[in-house]
Amino acid sequence: MVESGEFGCVARAALEDRHMSIRAAARAVSFDHAYLSRVFAGRQTPSPQLAEALDKLLDANGVLVDLAARLANDGQERIAHALTHPTRVDGPAVKVMADVLAAQRRLDDVLGPAALIAPLDAQTDAWKSMLREARGPHRGALAEVVAETVQFTGWLYASTRQDAKAVRLLDEASDLADEADNGTLAAQALNFRGYIARQQGNPRGMVRWFSAAYNTPGAHAAQRMGDAAQVAQGLGDLGQMDQARRLLDEAMSLEDAANDQPPGTAYWLTPTFQRLNLGLAHLGLREYDLAVDHLTAGLQGLPADQQEAEWTKEHRGELAKAEARR
Repeated sequence: MVESGEFGCVARAALEDRHMSIRAAARAVSFDHAYLSRVFAGRQTPSPQLAEALDKLLDANGVLVDLAARLANDGQERIAHALTHPTRVDGPAVKVMADVLAAQRRLDDVLGPAALIAPLDAQTDAWKSMLREARGPHRGALAEVVAETVQFTGWLYASTRQDAKAVRLLDEASDLADEADNGTLAAQALNFRGYIARQQGNPRGMVRWFSAAYNTPGAHAAQRMGDAAQVAQGLGDLGQMDQARRLLDEAMSLEDAANDQPPGTAYWLTPTFQRLNLGLAHLGLREYDLAVDHLTAGLQGLPADQQEAEWTKEHRGELAKAEARR
């Protein structure tokens, strides 16, 4: 069980990541120390004013406020009841869980992954336990939320280069996605395995995992476009230029379909983000001018809450590499 509650656990971990005590935070936001302690311990719901003050303190760009709003009224109580009565999980509880997870995923963009690992670890274990005991008509929807939660926790470990833990969770997420019959979640878990391979400098692994994601039944066109481009990057890194250009052509053939609204579980896959994938592909093909053009446009076009995201460091590094080589 997430003992401190979703909001309190995330906010406390974010403060700890910044080496700030609860007492120092209380002084900074002009709220009573005892009140903050109760909120962080999950014994009291944060007021909208406190949520806004903590959001500003942590530079969360409104996402922490959004998380508090999703847990307002009886949201936290619904999750707590579902955790203690999993055989009677209901639709509203699953909806709150999905909303909380959506806010947490966006917190990764503004707070970074390190602050979220501990609270998501606890949440993942609790929600997996709930799923094991869940029964009734809402179990399928719960399975999708749990599959995405496990996948997201795997991503957090992958983006902090704790690869062994990430691989274990992403493999589990793939199995859960299959259980939920959700191709977009299955493809995304495989995509993150490709990301790990890229961080490890393993182009053969990139080709293997991004190809698996690209060919997963039920994957969204926006996912498949990005996967094909990243297969092209891996093939280019291996010196297989003809095959790389063929995969890049396949990626571009999906551009119109990929312009549709991406799935909520892969909300970042906008046309602007695809420029980043294309930039990496052209870098693999040694086409440095095109790589610079795509990576620059992709980074400049990101939404405000993603501009300084931890994951953009990779793309900024690759842009510098392309600029140096052209």
